[in-house]
Amino acid sequence: MQRTRPQALVAACVLAASLGLAGCGSTPEAESPEEDRVIPDVELVSEGRLLTCTHLPYPPFQYEEDGEVVGFDVDIVDLIADELAVDQAIVDMPFDGIQNGAALDGGECDIAAAAMTITEPRGEVVDFAYPYFNAAQALLVERASPVRGLEGMHGMRLAIQEGTTGAAFVEEYNAEHGNPIELVYYTNLSALTQSLRSDETDGVVSDNGPLHQFAEVYRDTEVVAEFDTDEQYGLAVRKGNTELLDVVNRVLEEARTDGRYEEIHLRWFGVTPNQW
Repeated sequence: MQRTRPQALVAACVLAASLGLAGCGSTPEAESPEEDRVIPDVELVSEGRLLTCTHLPYPPFQYEEDGEVVGFDVDIVDLIADELAVDQAIVDMPFDGIQNGAALDGGECDIAAAAMTITEPRGEVVDFAYPYFNAAQALLVERASPVRGLEGMHGMRLAIQEGTTGAAFVEEYNAEHGNPIELVYYTNLSALTQSLRSDETDGVVSDNGPLHQFAEVYRDTEVVAEFDTDEQYGLAVRKGNTELLDVVNRVLEEARTDGRYEEIHLRWFGVTPNQW
């Protein structure tokens, strides 16, 4: 079932016919695209709003600025909200509740957008839309540090975020090399970077986008290595919510084709995407 916006033209023609007036013949005036628009009939948790579960802050994907949540992910989901003719509303929560599907299953949100890497275990508890961003892991250190890779972190303290693909990558490396790095776990990106700034740790491993942006702001830090982990971010919906998933996939495909995705990418990263 689909719903459309009020058909004012039809009502006008009926009225004109009843009064014996002309104007509704075989060549009516062209309707605007907005009048022709068909709005997908998707059941949402809260009528008139698309609730988005995310984990703040994670710039440039989602963070608060002047009392408003902004970012790359926010702009991408706005495209979906526009398609549904509703407003997006952000729901901030711990990342674990997003990746394990509990927030979606519990009706806390309609969609998850948290720079979340598509993985097989996560795909068992949520339905991922088409990938919308290619990512890698990166190592951030103080600019004065001699460290230039994970080998240089041996005997040092490395900050990672629990439950993330970055943590899994470092844990695997550490296990393969006899656990030479002391891993220190934090719950969010701010805590990771703050641990480096306060000398609690000697380095940070996390997604490359946020760490590059952090290094741009805090010039006494730098990204010294990137690791190709073949990661792709995906928006997620409740398992089995095919109606919303179909809309999300269609909007992503259209945005990729008509240039809106490229425009959003350029706005937040200063470059156009090489691939998607």
